Amino acid sequence: MYAVPDQSGKLAVVTGANSGTGKEAARRLAEAGARVVLAVRTPAKGEQARAEILARHPRAQLEVRRVDLADLASVAAFADGLLADAVPLDLLVNNAGVMAPPRRMATADGFELQFGSNFLGPFALTARLLPALLAAPAPRVATMSSIMAHFGRIDFGDLQWERRRYQPMLSYAQSKLADLMMARHLAELAAERGWPLRSTAAHPGYTRTNLQTAGASLATGRPSRLHRLTSALDFLPKQEVGTGAEPLLYAATAADAAPGGYYGPDGPFELTGPTTTARVARGALDRGAAARLWAAAERLTGVEAASVG
Repeated sequence: MYAVPDQSGKLAVVTGANSGTGKEAARRLAEAGARVVLAVRTPAKGEQARAEILARHPRAQLEVRRVDLADLASVAAFADGLLADAVPLDLLVNNAGVMAPPRRMATADGFELQFGSNFLGPFALTARLLPALLAAPAPRVATMSSIMAHFGRIDFGDLQWERRRYQPMLSYAQSKLADLMMARHLAELAAERGWPLRSTAAHPGYTRTNLQTAGASLATGRPSRLHRLTSALDFLPKQEVGTGAEPLLYAATAADAAPGGYYGPDGPFELTGPTTTARVARGALDRGAAARLWAAAERLTGVEAASVG
């Protein structure tokens, strides 16, 4: 099991920290001494997660704050609140996401739900929190991608799935490819601008969480074809959340996690196993496309990260 290095005196923000890999990451960061903000859409669920972590680690320093990554106003309010604290932010963990709602849905700002929640929301959050991150001595941003990124394609002519027939898993794949491209481009931007920030990415392989069922049941309230498909693929190797969160924790805290590095399980097809360097999706190797996607995200969200520093 990966042992998180001492995080005493550090402040970490973990999105989607009420369940799954986010909750596990928050627990282990707090156990290692970090003060952790559980950034969640539903505060009641965040408070429940906080209570469960405190039951295991009574000395954990945990705070619940609301952020809805599908609402840029909520992202701005969360970031403004954190910046108002005037405390350096040592670690941002972009973990929250939604997977494969059965029909095309939109965020509060009119973006396709997966592209908006999984990529544009985390992008805006990261960009808005850059002042707090750059106030820390060695800040880090770790972003959760997916092995589905290998099946993703960034269609710059139709990022929101308005012209094409909406396909839940391909939309998800595009959003997670975008996350990987964001993490790698942020690492390049940090190097170019002389920021001390280290940006990394990870994927959890095939981990048992509610991600596959929660998104798949949106708009219908019942299991979708994705849920039935994952049930049919139950023979595939899968792992529990404790192991599945380790690539993200490694990306977020390991001393030798490289800027722009990507980490995942080392088993067959990267589905399970101890953490190792993951294979980068071909689409994320195109630096020009990553820069173009970054510019598109700045335009769509109205947040210009390049102006910071």
